[in-house]
Amino acid sequence: MAKESAISKAFAATFVILTVSVIAGIVVMSIFYSTQIAKMNPTPRPPPQSTTTSLPPVIRLPKNLIPQRYNVLLQPHLYTRITEVVNVTSPNQTMVFTGNSTVSFHCVLGTRAIYLNSMDLAVSDPVVMNKDTNERIGVSSVENHKDESNFLEIQLNDALAAGGNYSLFLAFKGEIRTLHGMFVSTYVEGSPAYEGDESTERFLTATHLEPIDARKVFPCFDEPDMKAVFDVTIIHRIGTTAQGNADIRESNNFDDDWKITFFHPTPKMSTYLFAFVVSEFASTNSPTDGRVKIKTYARPDATAAGHTQYAANITEKILKFYESRYGIDYEQKKLTQIAMPDLAAEAMENWGLVTYQEGSLLYEEGVSSLLHKEVIASLIAHELAHQWFGNLVTMKWWNEVWLNEGFATYESFFAVDHVEPTFQLKEAHIMSNLHAAFEQDALASSHPLSPPRDDVQMIYEIYDMFDSITYCKGAAVLRMLADIVTERVFTKGIKMYLSDFSYKNTDQNDLWECIQKAEYEDGGHTNVATVMNTWTKQIGYPVITINTTNGEVYQKHFLFNQSLESGLWWNVPIRVMSNTPKSSLIWLVSSDPVRKDEFISKNGEWILANVNCAGYYRVNYNPENWERLLTQMESNPHKIPLMNRGQLVDDAFNLARAKLVEVTLALNSTRFLRNEREFIPWESTVRNLEYFVLMFDRSEVYGPMQAYLCEQVKGLYNFVRNDTDNSQVPTDHSLQHSQITAIEVACSNGLPECLEMATKMFANWMNTNSTNKIHPNLRSVIYCQAVAAGGREEWDFAWNKFQNSSDTSEKDQLRQALSCTKKIWLLNRYLGYTLDPEKIRLMDVASTINYIAKNVAGQALAWNFIRAHWEYVSQGDAVMLIEGVTRRFSTQFELDELKRFATDYNLLGRVVQQAIEQTQVNIQWVSENKDSILEWFESETAL
Repeated sequence: MAKESAISKAFAATFVILTVSVIAGIVVMSIFYSTQIAKMNPTPRPPPQSTTTSLPPVIRLPKNLIPQRYNVLLQPHLYTRITEVVNVTSPNQTMVFTGNSTVSFHCVLGTRAIYLNSMDLAVSDPVVMNKDTNERIGVSSVENHKDESNFLEIQLNDALAAGGNYSLFLAFKGEIRTLHGMFVSTYVEGSPAYEGDESTERFLTATHLEPIDARKVFPCFDEPDMKAVFDVTIIHRIGTTAQGNADIRESNNFDDDWKITFFHPTPKMSTYLFAFVVSEFASTNSPTDGRVKIKTYARPDATAAGHTQYAANITEKILKFYESRYGIDYEQKKLTQIAMPDLAAEAMENWGLVTYQEGSLLYEEGVSSLLHKEVIASLIAHELAHQWFGNLVTMKWWNEVWLNEGFATYESFFAVDHVEPTFQLKEAHIMSNLHAAFEQDALASSHPLSPPRDDVQMIYEIYDMFDSITYCKGAAVLRMLADIVTERVFTKGIKMYLSDFSYKNTDQNDLWECIQKAEYEDGGHTNVATVMNTWTKQIGYPVITINTTNGEVYQKHFLFNQSLESGLWWNVPIRVMSNTPKSSLIWLVSSDPVRKDEFISKNGEWILANVNCAGYYRVNYNPENWERLLTQMESNPHKIPLMNRGQLVDDAFNLARAKLVEVTLALNSTRFLRNEREFIPWESTVRNLEYFVLMFDRSEVYGPMQAYLCEQVKGLYNFVRNDTDNSQVPTDHSLQHSQITAIEVACSNGLPECLEMATKMFANWMNTNSTNKIHPNLRSVIYCQAVAAGGREEWDFAWNKFQNSSDTSEKDQLRQALSCTKKIWLLNRYLGYTLDPEKIRLMDVASTINYIAKNVAGQALAWNFIRAHWEYVSQGDAVMLIEGVTRRFSTQFELDELKRFATDYNLLGRVVQQAIEQTQVNIQWVSENKDSILEWFESETAL
């Protein structure tokens, strides 16, 4: 625990005066109800929580009190610079914050108790006022529940009356944390930003509150449907700037040490969107029409070097695109973006104050990959979409957070395509999104997009909702719905949805009703809720099996473990085409087989279903049609839509994993690659073959597999070789991705000319030790392959560059490359570095360990390491760690160890269940397919 700094007597006196002023000056807001609740008995207090019972605690707040407005004053006592070191282990830093809050609320049901949320706060001085009579109500007791509810229970001497308006004042003190709640972030800053000042460590404080961490900053009604207006005041060190959700109303020096900043009231919003940052950062203005002030903040040296310029240039374009698309202007007068050295999530959409990991927002010309602009544009587009989907209109509870995240993911496809049309990213992003959802949703331990509310109550259950189902499946089913009703009708419906429910909370039925209304107005007849509920209220997705000989088609729940019984079925829209490009839409609305003429092959033509992958399902065919499609892929692939070329490979491999087709069919689907140049089919193949690598790179299958891939990639590698050898990149954006794929596949599978190129480029950099002539696009893959082929000298050089680089993009590429070495002792040393935040930031620990675990030489090391140091490493991202480190598990011994690990640490989340299930699937799949896979690769390489 850091020492708390002393507060001067003058400051303490002024603090008291300010507190009284806050209480006296609260603006009264009333909520009126169409139906008046008459005399009712006081609300009973929730049942007492027992730590000995097996029953889950009651963790939802009663709805008898409706918050209207918060007046929040916060003072982080953090120093931005260490000016005096008391001793080596105890500098004069303090990690404490103090403050007070007054929440005004309306009582809809009489009660003698106030329940709100508070966690790890020392709460004092409660004052309850009747705002209608200006009378004080006595408090008989204050108790913080010691369970997952985090209830702060305030018992009153007199009951609050239904229909009355009241306020609650509380003073509090808490601890500034790491990554969550109110947290500290550090960075190194020096000249020229601070002239005459040596480079030194700087500190800033910020908040990250989604989903349920607002209660760690101030006592509040910390549920998404309990929206309110926030009036915020921040007391902060002189020399720093405070940024909040709303624009600054006034900022003045408080005394010789402190400054006080008052913000305008926020829009009515949920507590998880509350945010502030206190820092010494500098900003870049976006070119705007003046209606909305847009500023992008970062470390002063990064801002001075222009690293925020790309983000600043595209932000208003994205904002304007959304305003035009939705017909609703952005709500606030300002939009602030901040590149954070430390942040738990990649970004957070706080209304008016969007925070990003700096590596995802900053772009350095000549150092950052050209492709890094995709990351920045996509992330900004995602977070700005949230200003409407999530901030303006919010889900009622976390069981339907897909209404936030699915929409933000889906809408970002269009925004990036608008602001950077030459990137041609929409199709690639759609496919990447679809495949991420498919992978998790093929497990029986998946979850519905919209599970029952009672299934998402405990803290770990809420966090479990932030996964690829919520983000990626959410976007995929929205795209499917837009395809069914047309994009024009869909857009009309979401405009209604945003307009009708602004500043309110919704569930998916509200969305269906708005799109249904737009559909009827357009003359359509689709029953939106009937169709979509089959995709959102149950787990998984179907595989559609088509027999092109007789036209028979049926659906079945697709699971990697096909021995599991499932009677689920979906309303399936099937777009089908043959050799001619014309397509038609056919519905499959039961689990019974039906016959359709559209599925009958005429004169030996191939049939292709799910044109452009608009539907969220897989497709299987009779062997004859598979053969025709794969022949077409080899002879003239361009007759098949690009997205479907990638999807045919993905379907074949995953159908083989589920034992619905022979594994040799999946392998046959890769033969066309020797003549393929497009990125999407190559990405799909490499990603699916990665599963084979994970299952077999410790066995005799791996040698023949490498030899086969080496032959397949030669065509693509030679296509881009001239550019690559000269450290240049193609002008076509998609080909830049293909170039990286070619190098990665060629080098990792031992193509001699690729390894020679990579090691030569890296050696030239090492020999000059200053000028890096490797093109920024190629650095990540060249670094990795050179470190993998090298030894200690290459590793130490990369580590030294990592430590001394101030460019976040370069550091991220080097951090990943360091995990590529095949030297076990170096990997062990690198794992040890993750325990030292001076070497590897806590937010990067999980991804660094996962990089090491992806390396076959580091798999066992990483698994042993996380078990030995779980308490520390799990602070970053425990879900990512479990997913990454267990991906290669395919033996009974590994399964037993995983189960023991889950038991030892009482790991209850869905990710552990999925890791166990996936391991069980892997064990069975390897035992059944290893011999035939080895035989196939050996026969192919013997030709």
